Amino acid sequence: MADTFDARYRAIASRDERYDGVFFTAVRTTGIYCRPSCPARTPRRENVQFFDSAAAAQAAGFRACRRCRPEASPGSPAWDARADRVARALRLIHAGALDEAGVDALAARLSISPRHLHREMVAEVGVGPLAIARTRRAQTARMLLEATALPVTDVAFAAGYASIRQFNASMHEAFGCAPGALRGRRPRTTGDSREIVLRVAVRTPFAHVPLLDFLGSRAVPGIERLEAGTYLRSLRLAHGGAIVAVAPDAAAGHARVRLRLDDLRDLADAVARVRRLFDMDADPRAVDAALATDPLLAPLVAGRPGLRVPGHVDGFELAVRAVLGQQVTVQGARTLAGRLVARLGTPLAAPEGEIDRLFPTPQALLDDDLGGLGLTGGRIRALQALARAVLSGEVELDAGSDRARTREALCALPGFGPWTAEYVAMRALRDPDAFPATDIGLRNAMAGLGQPLDARALARRAEAWRPWRAYATLHLWTHLAGAAPARRRPLQEA
Repeated sequence: MADTFDARYRAIASRDERYDGVFFTAVRTTGIYCRPSCPARTPRRENVQFFDSAAAAQAAGFRACRRCRPEASPGSPAWDARADRVARALRLIHAGALDEAGVDALAARLSISPRHLHREMVAEVGVGPLAIARTRRAQTARMLLEATALPVTDVAFAAGYASIRQFNASMHEAFGCAPGALRGRRPRTTGDSREIVLRVAVRTPFAHVPLLDFLGSRAVPGIERLEAGTYLRSLRLAHGGAIVAVAPDAAAGHARVRLRLDDLRDLADAVARVRRLFDMDADPRAVDAALATDPLLAPLVAGRPGLRVPGHVDGFELAVRAVLGQQVTVQGARTLAGRLVARLGTPLAAPEGEIDRLFPTPQALLDDDLGGLGLTGGRIRALQALARAVLSGEVELDAGSDRARTREALCALPGFGPWTAEYVAMRALRDPDAFPATDIGLRNAMAGLGQPLDARALARRAEAWRPWRAYATLHLWTHLAGAAPARRRPLQEA
């Protein structure tokens, strides 16, 4: 990682796209900040200042380069990997924590005072939580301006601005121009004011085919499907429902994301969930380099560079599906989840083909006896205990969860063991070092590679894969899937 001035200057001199989103380059003579890979002429050393976030550069008086669009670069992989308080705060802010509640509520969630939260964030990121939220709001407005034909007034309020005057001032501060100047060419529009098409940046290499295969083989009828290289699913968001269609383009380093939102205020949160689902902010080169040092994994890494860990758009849904997937085939888990969705899922206001529902809420699971779905008594008790724990706040499954505390809370519930907790940590909590050591599929994959191991021996063997054990897990699962169709394998997977 480029963490000295000289290393960062070499990165911008070589236009190294690996550091896009990791740091930002500001030029004092122009008042502009850029990505490290910006194609503009490299500035003189004495005119350069580096920042760890776009918000810090903006707070220092610099505006975003209109050529390289630094504010739209992939997020820093460091904040996704870290589990400390500042990383949790950043994930929560990017998920919209300050849209409905203030800094006091965010600080309370993290069990510290607002002043202490501000101090910690300034020390780590260079700015406080409100500055981060302002940058996020400006980026949301820019996405709406570029991707829709909405009137500027509608864009302002959809992005969360209290007034047009505040909106105009923010756009000038962030981008150095009036909102209308950001429209450029005629926006791509389908005629539906609630439908938006975006190009979302992703770091390369990006092994999107195994990721789509993983999601497609687990697609639950009614809420998701895979269709000709495009993954579609419904989303439950703060202000309504949505349907998203994601078509990765690995060669171009982005994904085409089509969103149809009940409420445009949910745009930023929807994009953040897509980024987590497709693990777009990972640092694939760092992960691959670390895992390739193991002779066992090296051929797998070479065969699938940039393999991602599939995330999820909703932590509660993922935890429910993990319970349904215990000790059954992938197809069996999919069938059980489909029955649950058909009975208790919320109908979408504007369905799209077979996608006509949202996944059931925790309250819906508590209000139903869950009989007649093919669930064992133990699974019913586990699902309802999970629903109660989520509603009470005992278990938190969102972007800002304390990973260690959530693991402990899950394991205290009936029907939850280490495998389920680790699977949830891997996909819902985005822990890059989560590792379900008791997974049958992992042991089968290791045996196929000539190293039959029991769970304890596998856990010891995996110590060499830290802090990327979740990625090693996906390499082994993907390797095994190539040897036997997922629907036939009795794995502890959801």
